[in-house]
Amino acid sequence: MKFLAITLIVHRPDPVTGVLKSTHARLREVLDNAVLAEELGFDGFGVGERHERPFLSSAPTVLLGHIAALTRRIRLFTAVTTLSLLDPVRAYEDYATLDHLSGGRLELIIGKGNGTAQRELFSVTPEDQWDRNAESYEVFRRIWRQDRVTARTRFRPELTDAEVLPRPYQQPVRVWHGSATSRESVELAARYGDPLFSANVTHPIEPYAELIDHYRERWEAHGHDPADLVVGAGSAGLLVTRTSQEALDVYRPLFESNLAFARKAGLPVVFETLEDFVERSSALIGSPQQVIEKVHRYHERFGHTVLHVQADAGGLPDTRHRDSLERFQAEVAPVLRAEIPDPPFPWAPVLPEAVRPVGGGAPEAVRGGEAGPESVRASGPVRVEETEPVRGRGAGHRPGTAAARPGAEGVRP
Repeated sequence: MKFLAITLIVHRPDPVTGVLKSTHARLREVLDNAVLAEELGFDGFGVGERHERPFLSSAPTVLLGHIAALTRRIRLFTAVTTLSLLDPVRAYEDYATLDHLSGGRLELIIGKGNGTAQRELFSVTPEDQWDRNAESYEVFRRIWRQDRVTARTRFRPELTDAEVLPRPYQQPVRVWHGSATSRESVELAARYGDPLFSANVTHPIEPYAELIDHYRERWEAHGHDPADLVVGAGSAGLLVTRTSQEALDVYRPLFESNLAFARKAGLPVVFETLEDFVERSSALIGSPQQVIEKVHRYHERFGHTVLHVQADAGGLPDTRHRDSLERFQAEVAPVLRAEIPDPPFPWAPVLPEAVRPVGGGAPEAVRGGEAGPESVRASGPVRVEETEPVRGRGAGHRPGTAAARPGAEGVRP
């Protein structure tokens, strides 16, 4: 199993102390957390994209570019890239450049995005947002693979034998599809044979499990090999302590403050008590063994091989948050790495065999000039279709089937 630390860069007063960090301090905190994630042995670090309050994640390529310069090994994720709001040509230019600068460490999680304010900011309507997302992905995907593209599009000027630079480093970049509650993202992922990343944050397990089941059905309906199917899943919080009672005592003030905030803001409350939140949500709160058992319980239902945890303290004291991350990597991650398999692809840049480094290792980050081969020239029109504990299971296997992979080692920085 692989582990990501992600942030949406929420910017609001600390839920316990009420102190609001400056914008500068909050953004510097993201950089520090990314460096820490690599030091502790996380496999990826993700930055979200939101264009409204209370988030500061409107420029993920800028942040990930800075993080690329500060790190060497960790893979860099978007979480998620809101393609429904973006021009796919401009998005490609930004991410292809970032991919070169990071030495092929980029992975994208795409989605239509949430939030009325950011949708209105870009003059996108609820009626056309899913169509925009599908069209933008089709164009983005083809630009990454083709030297020149001709595309008949609805939501941006058409392309005629268009060349978009720089040509990419990875051949191609891996794209995941973020899914919360909608089947549209699931269908898009299944159609193209792309991995799915379930949000798995707000609700109990069942609605997310139902969407993953649907993804498996649609994956096979589109003719893909079940062994190639990959699922990632999020988590609603992280606090790993020596005992479960210690975790409850430490997390209770944070939970009660967040609960009061939700009620005051008129937001739906799914979990009324901390005990219910720990038991029925995806939050990883408790002793190392308690957290291991919960991840296995979710894996039984999802069959996921990638898990994300929160990179931010989110109201915990900084020292407590760091201790939790360190305990997770020291006492939880090694067990899960040994008992749950990795995704069925190398955790490395996607490059043609002819340009892979000897020994299969990841190449160095780009120090200047072009790197990576040119893609094959092709073109053709875009046509967007309308869419609507058992241990150690293979990524492409249905939940309930066993496939052991004992002895897997964690990634060392």
